[in-house]
Amino acid sequence: MVGKRKILDKIIKGLMVFLVFFMGITVVFLEISFLGSQKPEVLGWESPPITSKVGLGGQENLAEVREVVLADDARLMLIKNYLEKYKSPLEPYAELVLELSDTYEFDYRWILAIGQMESNLCKKTPVDSYNCWGYGIHSKGTLRFESYELALKSFAAYLKKEYFDKGYETPEQIMTKYCPHSNGSWARGINQFFADIESGK
Repeated sequence: MVGKRKILDKIIKGLMVFLVFFMGITVVFLEISFLGSQKPEVLGWESPPITSKVGLGGQENLAEVREVVLADDARLMLIKNYLEKYKSPLEPYAELVLELSDTYEFDYRWILAIGQMESNLCKKTPVDSYNCWGYGIHSKGTLRFESYELALKSFAAYLKKEYFDKGYETPEQIMTKYCPHSNGSWARGINQFFADIESGK
């Protein structure tokens, strides 16, 4: 009698194990079926739609987005080409030049044009200064940086704070403070460099 009871217990345990396994398979199958029936956006798999800065509007606004992207790409290409043409050590920092000008909201050409005017795009600078823009260089000493990256970040902030935020906007206006003893050649040079950069020369 005891032997039969043990056999019965084993059978019952086996059935319970099978039942649990079967229920697990069923649950997994139902989950897969449910997920497969849902739209991607319900599951959070769909990327957010591309919209323009002026709002939603179908194909017209998508075209505007493309124009913005192409314009950004064009600026970066112009920066890279200009730095490469003059074999400037700033060439690896082309993206940073564009990023800083966007951050401080001024024309990206300022960093390049003043650098060209003051140091031939960083090829003629005080030794170990990384200062390509001639600012902070006077009889009392020379403003130095540990890298071109730090110098770029400092100069961009300096332009924003000391010039654009104070109403200096054109090469002629900025010259009166940046290079006050110039006979006008500084502003003419900056304007020429602006045109060269924009035309890809």
